[in-house]
Amino acid sequence: MPGPSEGRRGRAWWTWARRGPRAGWPRRIAIAVALIVVVPVLAAAVALRVAYTGDIEDGTRTRGMDAVWMGHAWVDGRKDDADLAAFARRVKSTGIKDLYVHAGPLEHDGTLPEGRYPAAARLIAAVHRTMPGVRVDAWLGDVLATESPEGLRLAGAATRDAVVASARQVLDAGFDGVHFDLEPLHSGDQDFLHLLDRLHALTGARGVPLSVAAAQIDPLPSLHAAAGALTGHPKWWSQAYFGQVARRVDQVAVMSYDTAMPLESLYGGYVAQQTALALAATPRTTELLMGLPFYREEDMSHHGYAETPAAAIHGVRLALGRNDVHRKRFGVGLYVDFAATDSDWAAYRKGWGAAQD
Repeated sequence: MPGPSEGRRGRAWWTWARRGPRAGWPRRIAIAVALIVVVPVLAAAVALRVAYTGDIEDGTRTRGMDAVWMGHAWVDGRKDDADLAAFARRVKSTGIKDLYVHAGPLEHDGTLPEGRYPAAARLIAAVHRTMPGVRVDAWLGDVLATESPEGLRLAGAATRDAVVASARQVLDAGFDGVHFDLEPLHSGDQDFLHLLDRLHALTGARGVPLSVAAAQIDPLPSLHAAAGALTGHPKWWSQAYFGQVARRVDQVAVMSYDTAMPLESLYGGYVAQQTALALAATPRTTELLMGLPFYREEDMSHHGYAETPAAAIHGVRLALGRNDVHRKRFGVGLYVDFAATDSDWAAYRKGWGAAQD
């Protein structure tokens, strides 16, 4: 006869044999799901943290091709000559070359009312006079009807005609180039590529730059497709599509912010990764800019304590040194002037943007 403890073990085994496997499956499934989710996340975090380590190479500073997104107040009359003089002092001896001045938004049919930028001529003349060599580009954009019924529809030929006409309109008004930011733009959108072909023909004939704001690149293969299937918002572009866009423009600016990264080191590593991916996909004839966050927000997609200009600049410099330290057509884009703080500008100047120290 078995002893008392053996009996208990026997009864326990018999109980498990009758119901244990069935009762244990939910727990096993939960553990498996947790491993499937947690392990890749931890591996990705480690990879980003590693990407943020290493020595900064010499020569990874401004090439004089940086840009700043600027609010609508510069062209609607709210900003004056004193504001411009203060801004000129702010960016003196840095690498700022392009001012993306908000002249839109476009109407959903692609048109642009001329009354949206009444002070543009005065601003352009003042910039040319006080900041020689700096370009004033019309920043045009709109919400696309890709994830909601409202918005601009690039599939319509008449809409694309109107967008080209709007670009011609701002160039006739004296702007030095055109910068487009159309969101949310899904990876693989062929209508956008057709539009860029036409826009580039226009800007090329005028001898002015065509610039676009670009989505981030898949950090993992086909992540945009997976995100689209799960959430309806394929946040990233494939690297191949990014390259197709970059080959059709003179300048592409990656919106390398709103990453949901919870730590400064992970954000910096993510920017390093994005910079490496963008460098590989961008032809050397196209200017590549990596966007820096000059604003603070706290929500699911952006943590201001983590997404700092200093971390982004460090990541940019690491990637540039590792992948293409001699790339000439390269810079950073600062988003956005009206939310920037003194510390943001100081981080830019100290880490990247000062032409002379």
